[in-house]
Amino acid sequence: MTPTRRTNLQRLLAPRHIAFVGGDSAVFAARQCAAGHFKGEIWGLNPQPNRFGAIPSYTSVEALPEAPDAVFLAVPRQGVPGVVCELREKGAGGIVCYSAGFGELGDDGVDLERELVTACGEMALAGPNVFGLLNYITGAHLWPFSHGGKPVERGPAILSQSGMLSGYLLTNRRSVHFSYVIGAGNQSVLGVEDYLDYLADDPAVTGFGLYIETLRDIPRFAEAVGRALDRGVPVVALKAGRSTLAAQTALTHTGSLAGEDALYQSLFDRIGVARVPSPSLLLETLQMLTTAGAPSGPRLAAFTCSGGDVAMLADCAEQEGLVFDPPDQATERNLRQWLPQIATVGNPLDYTTPLWGQEETLEKVFAAALAPGYDAALLVQDYPPLDLGEDRPYYQADARAFMRAAANASIPAAVCSSLPENLDPDTQATLIENGVAPLQGIGEATAAIRAAAVFGKALGNRQRGGDHFIPSCHPVERSESALLDEWHGKQLLAARQIRIPQGELCSTRDAAESARRIGFPVALKLVSSALPHKSEHGIVRLNLGETDDIGAVAQDVLALGSKALGRPVEDRILIEQMADGLIAELLIGVQNDPQFGLVMTIAGGGTLVELMSDAATVLLPAEPADLVEALSSLRVMSLLQGYRGRAEADLDELVDVLMKVNTMALELAHTLIEMDINPLSVSEHGCMAVDALIRVGDRNAVPTAGN
Repeated sequence: MTPTRRTNLQRLLAPRHIAFVGGDSAVFAARQCAAGHFKGEIWGLNPQPNRFGAIPSYTSVEALPEAPDAVFLAVPRQGVPGVVCELREKGAGGIVCYSAGFGELGDDGVDLERELVTACGEMALAGPNVFGLLNYITGAHLWPFSHGGKPVERGPAILSQSGMLSGYLLTNRRSVHFSYVIGAGNQSVLGVEDYLDYLADDPAVTGFGLYIETLRDIPRFAEAVGRALDRGVPVVALKAGRSTLAAQTALTHTGSLAGEDALYQSLFDRIGVARVPSPSLLLETLQMLTTAGAPSGPRLAAFTCSGGDVAMLADCAEQEGLVFDPPDQATERNLRQWLPQIATVGNPLDYTTPLWGQEETLEKVFAAALAPGYDAALLVQDYPPLDLGEDRPYYQADARAFMRAAANASIPAAVCSSLPENLDPDTQATLIENGVAPLQGIGEATAAIRAAAVFGKALGNRQRGGDHFIPSCHPVERSESALLDEWHGKQLLAARQIRIPQGELCSTRDAAESARRIGFPVALKLVSSALPHKSEHGIVRLNLGETDDIGAVAQDVLALGSKALGRPVEDRILIEQMADGLIAELLIGVQNDPQFGLVMTIAGGGTLVELMSDAATVLLPAEPADLVEALSSLRVMSLLQGYRGRAEADLDELVDVLMKVNTMALELAHTLIEMDINPLSVSEHGCMAVDALIRVGDRNAVPTAGN
């Protein structure tokens, strides 16, 4: 974003005057702005005089008293570029283009959208095809529908690529009130990352809730999240598109495992964006983070007055990866002196109905239970309707005891109802005033706490001096890419101290002699960059022994290769020693993604890699801790750790190999497109790259190794 456009974005978000251009939609938006107590000037613009009633109106852009800081534009789509051009010449700051019928229509609207962008120049343009913009700090509302927000001094901001979703969020009954609501629309000029970048330093913004379909500039988005993180301002994202999407190429297994959604998830986890799957969880997580603060980890202490709630909490927490550490012996002894005999000491703790409403005793119970130290605290309470208020003092007494105990423990705290509707607005307001998050639904509460912990982890790392990750993109010419054959690829690995099987490259005539020299059993493969997937064509043979006719096998493999290609294939045979002591097979893949930069995929490997779908994605450069965390998330980790008494892998060596792949990818970033090591054999004797596929943009840019 240029300095001029940034200045114009400032004018759009905090205008001194607003022009509403168009018919009914513009008239309604102007009246809403006037009703929202905007203190600046409001002008209408329509060829029909007095179309805006009591609001001063004009019949042309030229007639406006001065260049408006902000414009709401709702005219027929074909007329949009012309009006925008007039506004640019007038010196307007920014435009909310409500008009639709542009790039979202496909070919019919793409050219018109290009005209719009050209006409816009350096103005700030939200849209087109966008609901609008609401500023609840100043009342500068450019929005053509009723909305349910209210004026605030501070609050979270909503940045959304869906206008209708913004409208739903505005009418929420979860006591979440916004500072800004901004629609991105087609993002022809300004995108989500632009608004995030600008508002990251705004003291009125306490958090960000994003609805994202796609981001245009990943590094810039990550940089803006980092600036918000430095202020302790959380970013919560509802990212649409979890379905599996193929990567740019299907040559390697990595391409099918590291789909677009996996890349977004890896980015969010790395930079501390709390990802959620639904609008309700977007609100709940924002509520947790902006009211109570961020849990520093997954360790949760929970309290309830019902055994059923304990069971539901346990189920939901396990699903979310939250941890209920049980009380230690000292805590159990301390709790016993306050709990009734019918109570069972545990976490979650059912303190039972005899203590219901016993505020002083309950505060001691809560304080004792929290003494060992947890990352967050949760109390389950379903409040009765106000017309059944006889029991409300008991609920309120329990809540006061909980709030004081959590405050003394200095950890984020929330009160949740098991049924979302059983937390009334008065109770929500009381909890918020005391810095406790009101959450609605046990499942929603545990999911929100888990998501909030992602931000808490990143915040803690930053406060300890850790760097904030920003992807580095490496443009590579892909039109004439080259696939390195297995021999060449393995020599590149060996040059970086990544172990490969002992082997020789030979002709079919010399295959038997090479096999004897290496020592049986051996693997025999045809080497051809034109046939990367050997098993599909029968051009790899394993566990060949002394009794096998190696020469005949080599000739057979050569013939099958020629048949697969439809022409004679070069006579190049790879003979390798078979690995032994296998513990597990892994796939280690790297993609050079145009948006996310270098991306490593670690997965359970071998021929069933895609069927297993046991994969983790890490953005590069990585640290050893990132790779350990990725390995720990895989099901194959059970094998690596010595499943049922079997041999254990040397995990330190495995991480060292992954770091060497990381370094190699960074060294070749200027030309590397993708790489698969599949399988990486992990045995009692270490790690070995059994097969390798590497695609580069320029073969001449890769160091030559081997013949």
